[in-house]
Amino acid sequence: MPEAATRTPWSELARRALTEITPDETIGAEADPVDDEPGVTSVRFATLLPGYPGWHWTVSVAHLDGEEPSVLEAELMPGDGALLAPDWVPWADRLAEMKAQEAHDGDEDDDESEDDDEDSEDDSDDEDEDDSDDERGSIVHGGDVDGVDIDDLVEDSGNSDDDSDDSVPADAPVVPAAHPEADLDDESHDDDWDGEDEDPLSRRRK
Repeated sequence: MPEAATRTPWSELARRALTEITPDETIGAEADPVDDEPGVTSVRFATLLPGYPGWHWTVSVAHLDGEEPSVLEAELMPGDGALLAPDWVPWADRLAEMKAQEAHDGDEDDDESEDDDEDSEDDSDDEDEDDSDDERGSIVHGGDVDGVDIDDLVEDSGNSDDDSDDSVPADAPVVPAAHPEADLDDESHDDDWDGEDEDPLSRRRK
């Protein structure tokens, strides 16, 4: 791997410090340094970490006259055009926004519910009108009971009479009824016998 061009006397020191916190293959080319204050310079390297475009590895190096340079800190810092997370919002502000959004959503749900209720009432009115038309279409007599048509009962009664007339065959023999007085006359003859007449049984025994 070719040696990267250095831009400060402290570039090698800064790179060695970075290898203690990140693999060497994640350290890219050296970028322009930034003088933070007299005696302190930030040495920067492009980062090769995926998902961090525009970010730089930054190593703050202290260099004082008569002293050996030393590393103050090393970190990953965003550069110009870096992909950043949204600004932090305090919890109280986020909670207020959430409540306002919930209230807004609740108002929209109420409006939709009212529209649904109106549609349901319209459908119910249409069904009531259809039921009324069906009721007017059927004729009910004053004598009808529990939905039974009195005309049907009259027709069934007529058919029952016809069936009863046909139950006796036309060619059946006629048996005359016994006369009640005839039975009385027979009984009177039995009562009048006083024994003077000859017993017919005694004649047979002779």
